[in-house]
Amino acid sequence: MSQPQWKEARRFEDIHVGVVILTGQGNDAFCSGGDQRIRGDQGYVGKDGVPRLNVLDLQKQIRSLPKPVVAMVAGYAIGGGHVLHVVCDLTIAADNARFGQTGPKVGSFDGGFGSSTLASIVGLKKAKEIWFLCRQYDAQQALQMGLVNTVVPLAELETETLKWCEDMLRLSPMALRLLKSSFNATLDGQAGIQELAGNATLLFYMTDEAKEGRDAFKEKRKPDFKKFPRRP
Repeated sequence: MSQPQWKEARRFEDIHVGVVILTGQGNDAFCSGGDQRIRGDQGYVGKDGVPRLNVLDLQKQIRSLPKPVVAMVAGYAIGGGHVLHVVCDLTIAADNARFGQTGPKVGSFDGGFGSSTLASIVGLKKAKEIWFLCRQYDAQQALQMGLVNTVVPLAELETETLKWCEDMLRLSPMALRLLKSSFNATLDGQAGIQELAGNATLLFYMTDEAKEGRDAFKEKRKPDFKKFPRRP
């Protein structure tokens, strides 16, 4: 991912956006991973000559974004592209989609989300098969192993994906936010717990109890917390 593309991805944070769709250009590939032709000794070299691993930042942003991210996959989701769909919250696949890892074939691997999150989705043994053998799987095989949520004809891919997004947009955004951080908390360790705790704090800030503490400080008086119930 180039620097301009990374800046474009920051639009994920737009408060007017409730669900994000991540997809490729055209029907042949969702993403085929890192371009080995520009892979240097320390990462992928951009036009400025600096080697980077920008895709790692994108993976983390997808995980921490407080709204659902849906991968709309047509064609190949291979290598680093496969990891991108894995870290998305949902995957809608066209019937021409193909999935798989290629890292060990080209002297690469993903020991982060690409392995741990994959194992949590398809199971440890299957995740090891995907990585150790570097095979490719068609859309129906991916569906059977729980790697994707549904498979539709290519011509219906965009319509079906939008339908799923519209269904989510009718739901509580705060509930979806907290659910996402709850799902991620276990795998993301302390960072995941911090994300969940931060969302809980945001929710608490909206309560009258939190507002009483804030207003008392601003008004230079003692807060009156006795009026709030101490729930079991």
